[in-house]
Amino acid sequence: QVQLVESGGGLVQAGGSLTLSCAASGRTFSTYAMGWFRQAPGKEREFVAAIRWSSGSTSYTTYRNSVKGRFTIVRDNAKNTVDLQMNNLKPEDTAIYYCAGDDSLLLVQTGAPRSWGRGTQVTVSS
Repeated sequence: QVQLVESGGGLVQAGGSLTLSCAASGRTFSTYAMGWFRQAPGKEREFVAAIRWSSGSTSYTTYRNSVKGRFTIVRDNAKNTVDLQMNNLKPEDTAIYYCAGDDSLLLVQTGAPRSWGRGTQVTVSS
């Protein structure tokens, strides 16, 4: 089991930027698939982005359509962290953001990873 702790949430104006960070501990991180999810008030939790080590120094990444071109997920295997860089934020990005991970990228992409952080609040004002 991996322990995940998010940080970096806060209040930002529309059009601004924010970077969320997730620190992982408890097992070998480099082969673990990691993802970010979010849940807005009154809505179901939704997938945002995922990343998995591919080969050499490259990683495979995937995003939900509404954040493509604005959000970037990156990992640092030496530091056991995965960041979500968010640019051009919109009020509809307001949510609690959760870090999650699993050995299976499919489980991450389908919202069923076995490890979850507690979440960090992101609020985007208009």
